Amino acid sequence: MDVLDLSTMKIRPCSLKDARIFVGTHHRHNLPPRFGLFACRLVDDNEETIGVAIVDRPTARMLDDGRTAEISRCCTNGAANACSMLYGACVRACRALGFDAVITYTLQSESGASLKASNWKIDQMVDAQQSWNRPSRTRIQEDLFGNQRRPPEPKVRWRIDL
Repeated sequence: MDVLDLSTMKIRPCSLKDARIFVGTHHRHNLPPRFGLFACRLVDDNEETIGVAIVDRPTARMLDDGRTAEISRCCTNGAANACSMLYGACVRACRALGFDAVITYTLQSESGASLKASNWKIDQMVDAQQSWNRPSRTRIQEDLFGNQRRPPEPKVRWRIDL
């Protein structure tokens, strides 16, 4: 991946549909989320999308207090600093919308460098789960072809207070 000049990368609005398509094509280990509140994209100087981020209500229902948002996907084509720019844009948008906090998750094996550099703090370590499916609330985590890209690995929940 070529190193892009930061001044040529711009945040742009993005429909949830287009963000899901990008995630479905480029994300290493997760399927596109089914829902979302809003999305943004990062473009290069040719207005080509190099990354997207999707913001939603928290997946963990105990955190869904109406004042906390979750960045459920941050996905790029590998461009340097793209994740940091997308996380920053989402945090600014959530602050403007009146949220008190934003959370996101990384795999334990991921460094979280973009989050650390942006003053996010580790909130909690989350045990590995094969599925979000529970007897009381059925969840389907497969695409149309029966593929499941959810890695059975512990996660790190990150938080930034606004």
